[in-house]
Amino acid sequence: MRVAFASDDENETTRAVVEALAGDGHEVVRPESAQGWPDLGRFVGRAVVDGRADFGVVMCWTGTGTAIAANKVPGVRAALAWDPWIARGARLWNDANVLAMSLKRLAPDVAVEVLRAFLDTPEPDPDEAENIAAIEPQAGETAATTAGER
Repeated sequence: MRVAFASDDENETTRAVVEALAGDGHEVVRPESAQGWPDLGRFVGRAVVDGRADFGVVMCWTGTGTAIAANKVPGVRAALAWDPWIARGARLWNDANVLAMSLKRLAPDVAVEVLRAFLDTPEPDPDEAENIAAIEPQAGETAATTAGER
């Protein structure tokens, strides 16, 4: 499996995630140069949507910024997860295709468990198909039009 990966900092947690990806036999797709977290989130999102990667993983201090940036790419469903149950649920119930994690708040072994739970959940729950379809942007819909509905 090809997994796009980007983080705006490097530490033992990010290294553990990259090592787990490679050790589990995944091809890791990374940006060619260091960038800020908004560009890194978009890089991973575009790699998934364009088919250069099957899934994506983004990491920043909280995981939130890279998740938001990735979610700006149409077709991306990035989910912030901090434990395996959340990661598995994001795949099962939301068909998430990008995993976002905190590189500051997760221990390396926990981040690897979260990663594996996400990647080892192969298919979304068929009972959630209608809900998953409902979160896809509709033709002509923009963030501005949906914000007015809230």
